Amino acid sequence: MTALFFYLIIGFFVFDFLLENGLSLLNYKYPQKDLPSYLSAVYNKEKYDKSQKYEQAKLKFGILTSVIQFVLVIVFFLFGGFGFLDQLVCTISPHYLLRNLLFFGILLFASDILLLPISIYQIFGIEAKFGFNKTSIKTFVLDKIKGAALTLILGGGLLALIVYLYELSGARFWWMAWLAISSISLVFTAFYSEIIVPLFNKQKPLESGALRDAIELFAKKVGFKLTNIYIIDGSKRSTKANAYFSGIGPKKRIVLYDTLINDLEVDEIVAVLAHEIGHYKKKHTLIGILSATLQTGFMLFILSFFIAKDSDVSTALAQAVAGNNEHIQASFYLGIVGFGLIYSPVSLVFALFSNFISRANEYAADAFAAHYGQGELLSSALIKLTVNSLSKVYPHPAYIFFYYSHPSLLQRLQKLKENQRVN
Repeated sequence: MTALFFYLIIGFFVFDFLLENGLSLLNYKYPQKDLPSYLSAVYNKEKYDKSQKYEQAKLKFGILTSVIQFVLVIVFFLFGGFGFLDQLVCTISPHYLLRNLLFFGILLFASDILLLPISIYQIFGIEAKFGFNKTSIKTFVLDKIKGAALTLILGGGLLALIVYLYELSGARFWWMAWLAISSISLVFTAFYSEIIVPLFNKQKPLESGALRDAIELFAKKVGFKLTNIYIIDGSKRSTKANAYFSGIGPKKRIVLYDTLINDLEVDEIVAVLAHEIGHYKKKHTLIGILSATLQTGFMLFILSFFIAKDSDVSTALAQAVAGNNEHIQASFYLGIVGFGLIYSPVSLVFALFSNFISRANEYAADAFAAHYGQGELLSSALIKLTVNSLSKVYPHPAYIFFYYSHPSLLQRLQKLKENQRVN
């Protein structure tokens, strides 16, 4: 059974690598036709050519990054790196909780250090070359430190709780871990903008004026109770614009990037927010939370069969992860690593399903905006945002199917036209 797991891990890992890079190449080589007239007026030839160069730079760098990560992991795996790390943490501490924290902490720290040059080049090389990067060295370093601290405190705390539940109840831990993870996720969904975001960005309430008046007028028109509208200083890191809806219940808030306000007219911003309100009105946020919760429960239930204490399966999986080493004993952390590698086909299916539902929800939110007379303005906003971010206009259909959580620009514009005719 150890050999079976060993070759399954290699097979699934290679499959993921080939699928990801194959789809990237397919998407890159997909013919970029002439732009429709309603786009070419905004997306001029210079911008369009620049977007192709941006796409090429991202593709080359993405493939290089993928190859580096693939080689690092496969070499570490084949030469028994996980087994060596297992022996190391067992030598450092006999306590099960500390061993688990050390194992994952060392892996994350080593991974961050090895991939740091990649992160630096992506931000200060590619993004800067095409005029997007606004991140200073100071901000980059602080982001890394804050991210590491959050991982240590929040990630380490959650891991410690799950390991404790596992030691307490064995394979039956899955439903207790499910409750714990779901409860914590719900809290962070509600308070994310109040707890996490302020650590990285400044937020301030949208001041009185034409924009706030227009937003509140539309919200009142569609029966949406809105008191929290915030501006976030996204421009400290990038020129790319965004807006999002966060929180649940009375904690819900709309957050606008300052770059969005600079790029769009007041009426276009209202149209973008009409789309976001559409998500809320159609309960997409709630459905997403429920779906993620069910997927987590399913994953933990399946995991329980692979890490059951004193079972042949958990022992064989741990030995396979350790490089086909039959002298390794089963442990929670080796079981998690092995399960993560062989669960990838199931994760892929869930991701495809989630993306399919997400794209359908985007169409529905667009339709909501169009129903209230915002279709044309939303189309204009989408075009401007695409141009300013140098987004690909003609992605390959297969790439959309696998990776896009939103329909492509042209797909959304076509649907909006149809919705405007209906309305």
